[in-house]
Amino acid sequence: MSRKRVVIAGLGDVGLLAAIRLAPHADVVGISVKPGLVSGQELGIRLSRPDDWARDYWIPFDRFRRLDPVRTIQGELTGVDLAAREVVCRGQDGATFTERYDALVISTGVSNGFWRQPTLQSAADVGANLYAAHEQLATARSVIVVGGGAAAVSAAVNMASTWPHKQVDLYFPGERPLGEYHPRIWNRIHRRLQQLGVGLHAGHRAVVTDHFTGDEITNEPVRWSSGQTPAVADAVLWAIGRVRPNTAWLPKELLDERGFVQVTPELWVPSHPEVFAVGDVAATDPLRSSARNRGDALVARNIRARFEGRPLRAFRAPTRRWGSLLGIQPDGLEVFFPTGHAFRFPLWSVEHVVMPLIVRWGMYRGVRENRPFG
Repeated sequence: MSRKRVVIAGLGDVGLLAAIRLAPHADVVGISVKPGLVSGQELGIRLSRPDDWARDYWIPFDRFRRLDPVRTIQGELTGVDLAAREVVCRGQDGATFTERYDALVISTGVSNGFWRQPTLQSAADVGANLYAAHEQLATARSVIVVGGGAAAVSAAVNMASTWPHKQVDLYFPGERPLGEYHPRIWNRIHRRLQQLGVGLHAGHRAVVTDHFTGDEITNEPVRWSSGQTPAVADAVLWAIGRVRPNTAWLPKELLDERGFVQVTPELWVPSHPEVFAVGDVAATDPLRSSARNRGDALVARNIRARFEGRPLRAFRAPTRRWGSLLGIQPDGLEVFFPTGHAFRFPLWSVEHVVMPLIVRWGMYRGVRENRPFG
């Protein structure tokens, strides 16, 4: 029997892991607008310590050992023919081509700020954007962070840690940030922010237009619909969570009212059992938590089960977000659980156990060293 072909539409954090899991069992084709993994994780470290971030989150595809049998294509998805089971793409040269599939995994993610955009980029483009944002913030004497989610909090903590003499202020609309996390987590992060001297401003809702996306760092005064005096800083980082699903290439029949891909609990698209969706683009639950809770493993397992005529398993979403919030710090890596409790890996264990063994070998099944872009 010939091997089935699986097309992974989007090779970000989740799509990459799904491709790695499926590679031994099918002919896998991965399509990405980037020339490697450009993770959407750890915004704070990306902005304040870009070299550290690039080491762990900006990795050429040919460094992943389990991607060796996967055919990776850099291109922009422009459409899908569900009847013919083909996706339509535009390459870097502007030429259009199609890829046939027996199963399709939609993992194109979301756009969010300047750090998560579905644009075709070379390695040079990615690097230029990475260091331009860092330089803009590094040279600012004062920074305002607008937003109450994990990205905003991480950015405030990491910038204040990296540049202790810089004035950093965090403005958020509610009584506290991190509303999707257990209150214990905010209590712990709150103490950290206070120790770092970050100004905390609750109840501030920024005036933004319907079309404002926060896709660039600005320096104009920030005005508040909640009535406070406008706030001014040399640089304003917008982390307001205006995510837009990268689904313009898909027919509207597959999408919910917000543009996310509708899925069953087993992560397949209703009326199209050969089409699956996973990650931030999939409307699994209000937190779209298949992006962070082993959704890649489930979608790979269910595709194999579909091919073999076995029952599929359902995704069970957690009620709260959890995981690392601040990334690797000088004193190690703190991981939060849904209960609000935390466990800290000391720095030596992060450098010698967590990253090389748990992440590079356990998650990615082997990552080659010293193989830069180009």
